[in-house]
Amino acid sequence: QVQLVESGGGSVQTGDSLRLSCAASGRTFTSYTMGWFRQAPGKEREFVGAISWNGGNTYFADSVKGRFTIARDNAKNTVYLQMNRLKPEDTAVYSCAARHRSLPNAEYQYWGQGTQVTVSS
Repeated sequence: QVQLVESGGGSVQTGDSLRLSCAASGRTFTSYTMGWFRQAPGKEREFVGAISWNGGNTYFADSVKGRFTIARDNAKNTVYLQMNRLKPEDTAVYSCAARHRSLPNAEYQYWGQGTQVTVSS
């Protein structure tokens, strides 16, 4: 089992920045690819971005590419989502997730409870 706890959400204005954190515990953190997802009210959950186990590769949805970055600190078992130039359409509950790195085509196995991000115009 992997336990994931997000933090750092809040209410900001358009154009502001916010950094989310996701602290992991339970299993070897470096065994996992880490992903960020979001779900807005009335919408399906969507992929935001992901980072490989060693931080060497990152992937982003087109909607956030160039504005969001992902980093991980394996010594602290933590992954970060840096969100810049935020827009109202970024408003959602953001969740982190873990997928074992040996299963690149599998669904993410572990999920955090999510943290709310609200961007007002």
